[in-house]
Amino acid sequence: MPSLPPPGPDRRLAVLALAVCVLAVAAAVVSFVEGSFVGIVWVLLAGVSSNMAWYYLRKAKLDRARRTGAAA
Repeated sequence: MPSLPPPGPDRRLAVLALAVCVLAVAAAVVSFVEGSFVGIVWVLLAGVSSNMAWYYLRKAKLDRARRTGAAA
């Protein structure tokens, strides 16, 4: 059983949210290295986007399981 659900809107949203999370972490690191406390905002954005990625990935997996369960 593959770990990622099939392509669809939920999977695309999960991948985009994960990309935002990675970019926000990189921006936070750069911000803190430069001595700016704006990095706190980037850390918060990374937290929100990682939760969004987890939600959409989980939702896609549950939808797939529901479809295969209904078909059986």
